[in-house]
Amino acid sequence: MSNADEWKPSFNPWLIATSVMLATFMEVLDTSVANVALPHIAGNLSATPEESTWVLTSYLISNAIILPATNWLGYFFGRKRFLIVCIGIFTLSSALCGAATSLGLLLFARVLQGAGGGALQPIAQAVLLESFPAEKRGSAMAAYGMGIVVAPIIGPTLGGWITDNYSWRWIFYINIPIGILAVLMANMFIEDPPYIKSQRPGRIDFIGFGLMAVGLATLQLVFDKGQEEDWFSSTFITRSVMIAVIALVAFVIWELRTKEPIVNLRVLANRNFAVGTALIASVGIVLYGTTALLPLFLQTLLGYPALQSGLAVSPRGIGAVVSMILVGRLVGKVDGRYLIMFGFCIVGVSTYVLSDINLQISIGSIAWPQVWSGFALGFVFVPLTVMATGTLSNEQIGNATGIYNLMRNVGGSFGIAAVTTLLARGAQAHQAAMVSHLTPYDPVFQQRLGEMMTRMSAPQAYSAIYQVLVRQATLLAYIDNFRLLAFMCLLCTPAALLFKKVRARGAPSAMH
Repeated sequence: MSNADEWKPSFNPWLIATSVMLATFMEVLDTSVANVALPHIAGNLSATPEESTWVLTSYLISNAIILPATNWLGYFFGRKRFLIVCIGIFTLSSALCGAATSLGLLLFARVLQGAGGGALQPIAQAVLLESFPAEKRGSAMAAYGMGIVVAPIIGPTLGGWITDNYSWRWIFYINIPIGILAVLMANMFIEDPPYIKSQRPGRIDFIGFGLMAVGLATLQLVFDKGQEEDWFSSTFITRSVMIAVIALVAFVIWELRTKEPIVNLRVLANRNFAVGTALIASVGIVLYGTTALLPLFLQTLLGYPALQSGLAVSPRGIGAVVSMILVGRLVGKVDGRYLIMFGFCIVGVSTYVLSDINLQISIGSIAWPQVWSGFALGFVFVPLTVMATGTLSNEQIGNATGIYNLMRNVGGSFGIAAVTTLLARGAQAHQAAMVSHLTPYDPVFQQRLGEMMTRMSAPQAYSAIYQVLVRQATLLAYIDNFRLLAFMCLLCTPAALLFKKVRARGAPSAMH
């Protein structure tokens, strides 16, 4: 048993968990809280709706670049010091976001905020996994998972309420007291394990960091602007994809060959971690994909205001809280692979139920599948993290959590880009198919047109019928998307069997 495995923190692990979760919840919340405020931000800062989306993109790009480099930076500066500095940067840049008088200043502040926030998730996960003994890691991941799963769901609702009742600036100002408390608690309760103190990384891997920054930034840009630019019919998108692919391939080759990589990709040789990383990317696609689709469906087709559409998605958080409490107790007692399979099955079924939507659907028909989806995500997220990191040594966990969290975020970005693209293309395809029925030779169409022309002019009747057709075509595209996401969940279910069995037997060394 190594010294790293013998080490135990001086304070109660739950005090440590609360300290890191405060900062993490604040950071994850900020990835989605600004979504519903974009029209207000655009209007207040004299920007177009397209320009206002850079408020989200700028944050995600800098966040993605810092995520995988977190472990190296933690060794270089000392993890505790680095965590406190990151919370400080995040909090100060939040104040700067709220006080921004122009779009340029807001984007600069969001880049800083993303850089400060990028390190918070992997550090929190690594600190929790190290602070708890092996048999309690499931409970630790349940606490962490509650923040990661619930925060993006309540973000749009909270953002809508604050924006409607106060000002969009307060969605950033609310971070300031939380950030100050998180700094004080981190300074008081968190400490660096012996191997962090004893090991210092060598020179910074500038080439690796540069290739990673260029690759991830352009990839995020492609996901965000692809549909708007019509994908590969745009020279800008085509060139961006080429740059991203070349940079990321070069990054992988360089990191595998250099002696002191900024991101140690060799950890992916561990089977459990490789399978877990692939599955967490899939979770990101489904979680962020459905979170993007539902408010859009409720606002564009059913005419819900922003706050109510956010509230319709929020019941997922209720299900997640219940399951996190339950799963935290089951992880050490039930084979994690079966918990993951159960979770993916329920997520798949609850997502497929959403494909039964229509234009007269009640709010309850949206809310209940969300409760079950949230409940199931707890059965996926907690055991998935424990299984993915369960065969790694403590020294590997910091590096692994950076890669793991990055892949969840990349999956989320890809999921949002994919569903918005498939929605637009699917609506066009269904519309083209349905228009073929609007002919003088279709008796149903002629009968309906005749009825409408007794109440309005012919152009008005044709216009009204066409508007109904567009809404029905768009509805069918939403149904296709939900079925595709459900099918993806069911494909992930047997993949859980690829994990090697991890059994905690009451000592941390049993995990290795």
